[in-house]
Amino acid sequence: MNRRRTLQALGALGASAALPFSTSVFAQAGFPNKPLRLINPFPAGGGTDVFARPYAAKLGQALGQSVLVENMGGAGGTVGAAAAAKATPDGYTFFVGAIHHTIAESLYLNKTYKLEQDFIPITVLGSVPNVLVINPKHPFKKEADLKAFAKANPGKLNFGSAGSGASHHLAGELYKRSAGVDMVHVPYKGIGPMMTDLLAGIVDLAFDGLASSSAQIKAGKLVPLAVTSAQRSPLLPDVPTMVELGYKDFTMTTWYAVWAIKGTPQPIVDRLYNETVKVLGDADIKKIWEQAGAIAGGQPPKEFAAFISSEIAKWGKVVRDANIKIDN
Repeated sequence: MNRRRTLQALGALGASAALPFSTSVFAQAGFPNKPLRLINPFPAGGGTDVFARPYAAKLGQALGQSVLVENMGGAGGTVGAAAAAKATPDGYTFFVGAIHHTIAESLYLNKTYKLEQDFIPITVLGSVPNVLVINPKHPFKKEADLKAFAKANPGKLNFGSAGSGASHHLAGELYKRSAGVDMVHVPYKGIGPMMTDLLAGIVDLAFDGLASSSAQIKAGKLVPLAVTSAQRSPLLPDVPTMVELGYKDFTMTTWYAVWAIKGTPQPIVDRLYNETVKVLGDADIKKIWEQAGAIAGGQPPKEFAAFISSEIAKWGKVVRDANIKIDN
């Protein structure tokens, strides 16, 4: 009797030990067998959609199932992120986020998730440099001219953003600290109204995304003084980087990326990563990214995870130094 019970116990133990492996193999072999949901935590038509929708369409073709983009805006992208964090971790729901979510880690005091604890990094889809642009009513032709004027006239210049805590806002705060100047922040409810006032001269300058400023720059309605990427942008080859101008730590891009939900089986995470890398090499995707002034991502998950940690630390310091707090 005791021997029979022992054998039964060992059999049960063996079955339970084999279960994770069997589940993973099944998930890898059968995934996907129904449409997937990609949560975009920003309103439709925004910058994230520029990358999320073409990506979802191509990924769906590669996986043989539709990838449906679900926009879920609110509170700087934290509402959608919180909903994604609670999703079933079966691979059928995953998440597209942005630089804003590394900023949100120190900015939003009451959010219900942690980016590094509740999500599994997959990779960056693309990154777009910000560009320091001014209204042409000002005579500045170089960043040094702007800096000299700002130092001589504290608080006289203002800079616009898409809202308090937005990447445009933190870029301005980083510039104030790096250049040692005092400028007034003017937050707006979105990049559209900010751009309207920037073009009208109500706002003096902004660190705007290159994708939304390039047409105005080409039309002569805005003057570019610097880009915030590590290298010069092919769209603005004559415009120096902030690093070239002596701001050695001033590198910033508005990047967009995808995460799986914590608990998603590793074979599915691997499949999503591998298929995403293939999508980023697609000719149609390359053309869309190029037109947006974006550099394609595709970093391995571990490299992306390290990048996330560095961004959280970097923007956390800027948030603390500027004493920015949003109680959501």
